[in-house]
Amino acid sequence: METEVLITLLVLAGTAVLFISGIVRVDVAAMLVTLALTWLGIVTPQEALSGFSSNAVIAMLSVMVLGRGLDRTGVTIRIARAIVGIAGRGERGLTAAASLVAGGLSAFMQSVGATAVFLPSLLRVSSLTGIAPSRLLLPVGYAATIGGTVSMVGAGTLIILNDLLRQAGYPPFGLFAVTPIGVPLLLAGVAFFYFFGDRLLPRREKTRLSPQEELIRTWQPPSRISYLRVPAGSPLAGKTREEVRMISRYNLHLISLAEEDEIVYTPWRHTRFATGQELGILGQDSDVERFRADFGLEWVRPGESSANVMTDPNVGFAEVIVRPYASVIGKTLRDLEFRVTYGVEVLILLSGTEEQRTNLADLPLEAGDAMVVLGRWERLRALATNKNFVMVTPIEGRTGVRERGAKTAVLCFLAAVALTYTGLSIATSLLSGVLAMVLLRVIPVGEVYRAIDWRTLVLIAGLLPLGIAMDSTGTARFIADRMVALVAGYPTLLILIAVAVLATAFSLIMSNIAATVLLVPLAIVMAGPLGLDPRGLALLVGICTSNSFLLPTHPVNALLMGPGNYQTRDYLVAGSVMTVVFILIAVGLISLLFF
Repeated sequence: METEVLITLLVLAGTAVLFISGIVRVDVAAMLVTLALTWLGIVTPQEALSGFSSNAVIAMLSVMVLGRGLDRTGVTIRIARAIVGIAGRGERGLTAAASLVAGGLSAFMQSVGATAVFLPSLLRVSSLTGIAPSRLLLPVGYAATIGGTVSMVGAGTLIILNDLLRQAGYPPFGLFAVTPIGVPLLLAGVAFFYFFGDRLLPRREKTRLSPQEELIRTWQPPSRISYLRVPAGSPLAGKTREEVRMISRYNLHLISLAEEDEIVYTPWRHTRFATGQELGILGQDSDVERFRADFGLEWVRPGESSANVMTDPNVGFAEVIVRPYASVIGKTLRDLEFRVTYGVEVLILLSGTEEQRTNLADLPLEAGDAMVVLGRWERLRALATNKNFVMVTPIEGRTGVRERGAKTAVLCFLAAVALTYTGLSIATSLLSGVLAMVLLRVIPVGEVYRAIDWRTLVLIAGLLPLGIAMDSTGTARFIADRMVALVAGYPTLLILIAVAVLATAFSLIMSNIAATVLLVPLAIVMAGPLGLDPRGLALLVGICTSNSFLLPTHPVNALLMGPGNYQTRDYLVAGSVMTVVFILIAVGLISLLFF
């Protein structure tokens, strides 16, 4: 064994120890691996840093920003509501429905892109239903990865497989040649988590709460919004909010008023209701139902609530304090016409040790009074600059949802995905979509940088040099040759399992594309002496290099690690069983179809 091969194997073993033990964070572990390879002279400094400019990292960065653009324009909340509406609020039904859709999408687009579409939506679903993100994200991510095996263009491994077959003189596979294998794999993955996810998935909340989540958990303001429509003949038409005593009699807050294509948030108390208007009302279900029955209103959408976030992405909560010597001291909210002046609704007023949640309009403000207000993000930002108040809650920078913005965001995303079919690289295509979102003002440049999970990028960039080392030192071929020597003479089924295990192992320590490029030619060469169909063995390799469930090194797994608050052992627990199921089904179907 050559010295470079031995050193690379030792670094590989050390990498496994770091990831499994969790001694250091995964991104720190990845950088330790990169530096160790450089210090030992296995890779050059240029190769060590090449991961930061790789297609994988640029593609990962791009999908994060594209996902943020879809989220801030309200697309994700619409998808989340559709999923909840179809599947209900049960964990199993939601997981299965989202997994099937994500898997179906990834049959014709890259799994990272399919996951990026659903990641913000699943976080919204988590907020709407109270189900921890750690229970939803991993099954959907796995389904997106498996969905790439449903067609020959869904996964990069299968695309490159056809190219490698052509180079070897064999006919390529048709678009749906892999579908009889991919569909059972996808259904098995969905069924696996449907029946066993409760035992294998962690129940872990986010360790770091956003300012909005901190405020809601501290103050517990009402966060349930119902939507009602004023029908013809309703006695509410022509009256104002004060005339019907929405706050004093029903304990309800009028958050929005939609008429035709215009939405007014926190409307003035003298605004009159009219037939056809859609009202967004904040309050408890029983109070909303009483108000609805008294005025003969129609349901548009039942109340939505969350323990963590406001369910309407247009608006948010803020905590403000009255400054000493402010000009508003001694005046009431009614005197100040607080709603029309500042465009926000006061929900809670804490004066000294006395907290008030009702009949706030005629209470005089005092220095140091704390108020919890609800309003459109732009109005909250304006209130933060007012000299009479101190804004305690940081403004999170979201803007209001506009239909035009949502359509533009979707078009930018779809155009980026479509570009991947023109011959452009995935990274170039997705980065083009990011630039389009910035130029079309879907997302500000400043928010682009906040949308990026740098830990994930460092993880991927830090591990790519290990793949380079495996290839350049001959370590990968060394392992593959030993595997061939071990399986020669054994039954076909055992040989197929060995090849599947080898392809799976390689996909964990290097990119699945690199593993495919390395192993497919070896599989074609192995097939002759072993008496196997070269195309069938090559297809098994192309499928099993997508079997990357055990570690957060796969781009999809890495993308989910932060939002789901996953640890390496979470992937090992769920991924180990999923890996075995995947291999057994893939080997069984390949054996039936080709051998």
